[in-house]
Amino acid sequence: MKENSGSVKFEVDDNGIGTIKFHHPLSNSLPSEILKKIADNIHLAGSHSDVKVIIIKSNGDRAFCGGASFNELVEIQNLEEGIAFFLGFANVINACRKCSKIIIGRVQGKAVGGGVGLASAVDYCYATKYSSIKLSELALGIGPFVVGPAVERKIGISAMSTLAINANKWFDASWAYDKGLFAEIFENNNDMDIAITQLTKNLSSSSLEAMKKLKKTFWEGTDHWDDLLAKRAEISGSLILSDFSKKIIRKIQNK
Repeated sequence: MKENSGSVKFEVDDNGIGTIKFHHPLSNSLPSEILKKIADNIHLAGSHSDVKVIIIKSNGDRAFCGGASFNELVEIQNLEEGIAFFLGFANVINACRKCSKIIIGRVQGKAVGGGVGLASAVDYCYATKYSSIKLSELALGIGPFVVGPAVERKIGISAMSTLAINANKWFDASWAYDKGLFAEIFENNNDMDIAITQLTKNLSSSSLEAMKKLKKTFWEGTDHWDDLLAKRAEISGSLILSDFSKKIIRKIQNK
């Protein structure tokens, strides 16, 4: 990639708490390189013998995740490239789904598109009052096809369709909390981090086997998601090739 491609870091502390932290200079957006690293690190943390619980977070104090990389979207030239890009989101969601360890999400600010999908794929999600959400995909000429199952599983078809249809609207953190996306919301990052520290400390001293079995029950009925999300990636991969999508994305980039 020509732009600063960001980073993904994985660390484990003495209590067995594994933290996956991603960063991208463009509002923590998600190019394919970052998506692959997030998925790989979820698999790594899940299989790491010292890790008892996982935190997924992004860098900085503002946006949690700006969603798909517009720079990469406009460069997609054919269906194969389109499918490959959207499979990146599918792979992250499926990595969360298959991980045997409980994953805690830390959402400090706005989340768009794939960022909402990631917040939906963790098992317990903390947020601040600044954590508004938006599924903007329909406004881009595509649709939240890949992240849709994860969002629907978390907040239900009615709330998911509200987000998907009203694609230009920001829904505030209280709305997301009421619908079940966020388990708790806080006034600021410091208060949120205190709560995350307490919960992960409690979980790190819990039975690994009990947590593993509990995690499995959370995701019952999703064994078909490898195929489902691959099919959804094909839908998005075909739609992103349209002139409509390219023009809309370029218009947003040039603002």
